[in-house]
Amino acid sequence: MTQHPVDAPQFYLTAPASCPYLAGRQERKVFTHLVGERAAQLNDVLTQGGFRRSQNIAYRPACEACRACVSVRIAVDEFDWLKSFKRTLRTNEDLFGAEQPAAPTSEQYSLFRRYLDARHGDGGMADMTVLDYAMMIEDTHVDTMVVEYRRRGVDTAITGRGTGPLLGTALTDILSDGLSMVYSFYDPEPGWRGLGTYMILDHVRRAIAHGLQYVYLGYWVAGSRKMDYKRRFQPLEYLSPQGWNRKPE
Repeated sequence: MTQHPVDAPQFYLTAPASCPYLAGRQERKVFTHLVGERAAQLNDVLTQGGFRRSQNIAYRPACEACRACVSVRIAVDEFDWLKSFKRTLRTNEDLFGAEQPAAPTSEQYSLFRRYLDARHGDGGMADMTVLDYAMMIEDTHVDTMVVEYRRRGVDTAITGRGTGPLLGTALTDILSDGLSMVYSFYDPEPGWRGLGTYMILDHVRRAIAHGLQYVYLGYWVAGSRKMDYKRRFQPLEYLSPQGWNRKPE
């Protein structure tokens, strides 16, 4: 089968806006559209090059005086299963994540709203309507899925689905070399489950099971407390102008 090169995309630059991670700074982004039959190939190349996806847009920071946003990914074959991680897995062993097509539901949106109100009430997504949410999930031309987390039921092994209320959702792109966690949200209560950590650990296991090398976590931002949790998942690779490295530059 002949392999066709990915058509060169056309890039655009956004106007300056307030940085959501570091106070007093401005951000700009470079972006391109992910459309057409080669969108999945392009998403692969761009994600590996430090871009993130939002709907049918791939973007990365392009700030003139700041390089704080660094793309990071977990090298899953060498993953350090800390005692705290194993404890989180045991705590949530009653949960099951069902992979399914990227289709929005009212139950997802209700959970999404509870999550935003509890964790990101002043963030850029706080005003998203149900239509906005639907677009976030289904407006895409790439290979993606939704993983829904519910409690295990007596027939989960047969049906491939959990039971009861929705506890967590992850919108995840499937790349040639890994899984890219585009956006995830979960029930903010009860906090003892550590659902945010659990969903990342579950994606590490999924990547290993599918023979993939990485779980892409988006950006780590030096100096931003809300992004610092990503450094717990080792070995973590950081993208620099020289390529992917195990230490930030």
